Amino acid sequence: MLAVGAVGALIVVVGALLLAPGDDAAKATPTPSVAPTEAAPELPVGVECSGADCAGQDPEAMGCGGEFARTVAGAVVGGSKIEVRYSEVCSASWARLTEGTIGDTVRITAGEGAQDGEVMGDTDAYTPMVAVKKASDAKACATLTSGTKGCTEPGG
Repeated sequence: MLAVGAVGALIVVVGALLLAPGDDAAKATPTPSVAPTEAAPELPVGVECSGADCAGQDPEAMGCGGEFARTVAGAVVGGSKIEVRYSEVCSASWARLTEGTIGDTVRITAGEGAQDGEVMGDTDAYTPMVAVKKASDAKACATLTSGTKGCTEPGG
C-alpha cells in the first residue's frame, strides 16, 4: 500500500512539473498574433465579386447585373443609346450601348479605371466593370462607326 501511494505521489509530482510553464520553452516560442483584417462583405448568392475584385470582369458572369443593377446615367448618341449601369452590391459600374451597329464602341471610365466594349454581331454591347465608390463616379462614352461621339454627363 505504501509503494502504491509513493508511486501515485511521484506521478502527481512529475505531471505537475510537465504541465508547469517552463522558463526557456515558453520564452522561445512567441505567441502567434493575428493582424486585424477587414472582413469581406457578405455578398448575395450568385454575386462573385465586389469593388476592386470586379474591375475588368463581366458584370453578368459575376452576378452584378439583373436585379442588382440599375441605370444611373444615359444619353443618346446618333441613333444609339448609352447608359452607365451601376451595381451597389458589387460597388462597380459598366457601360451599355444599345441600338448600335457592328463596330460601334463604348467606354466606361471611373477615376483611373477604364474599360471598352464593341458591338460585334448584334446591336448591343457592354463593357467589363470598373470599381466605383458611388454611382456618380462613372461616365460612359460611345464612338459610332459614323464618326459620331457622345458621353453621359458625369454624375448622371
